[in-house]
Amino acid sequence: MTDTEHRFGEAMFAIYREAKELGYTPSLFIQMLNNKGPLETARQLINTSNPSYGYTRLWELGRLDLSVEAAIHDNKEWHGLFTQNELQRCKQRLTDYGYFKTEKK
Repeated sequence: MTDTEHRFGEAMFAIYREAKELGYTPSLFIQMLNNKGPLETARQLINTSNPSYGYTRLWELGRLDLSVEAAIHDNKEWHGLFTQNELQRCKQRLTDYGYFKTEKK
């Protein structure tokens, strides 16, 4: 595992912890992280044709900044871990859900 992959894993677990602090416990997400690892979990989530329940829940809470897609899109350090197609999928999903209209605090 590279240093970048390790830091990415830490960032994915941080998403879980921060979502929990909001009162939303992404149980399936933490199971996926523990069973598949952070990188495979992220790839699976961003490559689905429809957003996950967790993504939709974060959208409802106005916290798409805590989505895997936003974590990847917003941090160039993670871009090398994903294909151009995967990066585009992240951007498109975020665009479709209005992330760029309301982000950046």
